[in-house]
Amino acid sequence: RDSSNLDARIGLHQRFSLNPYGWDRWCFDQFDLPANACILELGCGPATLWLENLSRLPKDWLVTLSDLSAGMLNRARENLKDGPRIFRFEVIDAQSIPFDDAHFDAVFAKHMLYHIPDRSRALNEIRRVLKPNGRFYCSTNGRAHLRELHDLIRRFDPATDFGWGKTSAEMFSLEDGSELVPHFSDITVQRYADDLIVTEVEPLVNYIFSTTTLTSLSDHHRGELTRFIENEMAKTGSIRITKDAGMFECVAS
Repeated sequence: RDSSNLDARIGLHQRFSLNPYGWDRWCFDQFDLPANACILELGCGPATLWLENLSRLPKDWLVTLSDLSAGMLNRARENLKDGPRIFRFEVIDAQSIPFDDAHFDAVFAKHMLYHIPDRSRALNEIRRVLKPNGRFYCSTNGRAHLRELHDLIRRFDPATDFGWGKTSAEMFSLEDGSELVPHFSDITVQRYADDLIVTEVEPLVNYIFSTTTLTSLSDHHRGELTRFIENEMAKTGSIRITKDAGMFECVAS
């Protein structure tokens, strides 16, 4: 419905990440595009990539921001209302992209491919709408991502997964780009160096609850988890959590 859960997750990374050079600026650095590029972002969320790089945007780019969630797209539109007039906004399912063949110079998907039910179909669509030699940039996580947080949850209650199910890296990881191979050539991967040092309990609890797909979690669960994390954090004053994220760059042959 809206971006509140995503905001909780973004907020934890913004407040407690060690790398002072932010993730969205690093993502933008990976782009190698012409001055008049036509770009599609799939799963844009609240458009943080573009908010963090407004001063760096070429004036002749044309950027279509899309999301399956109308609520997310409304937030993106609001966040960029005072930005340059290079943005278009559309609700789009990545499995059925409503553009002609060879339309875009680049497609960007930030930490969203693992949400797609039929990734092969989506990758076919992405390849279809890219121009020859166009770029597909997709970020995801490696297998070490947030491993201490998953261990923390298991120690709290081995029977509780808070609806997380498989991790993002188990569904589509930096270590395995095999799903990309049938669709693209010249596939490379870059990693972003960072970790979290979390010194406050509430943002970490909010992060955990923002990821759940269960509706049965109550204030009792939150209270129990809060007390558990308070005790864990009291041991050293902080909780260090591994971040393992990066980006594939793929060329449309």
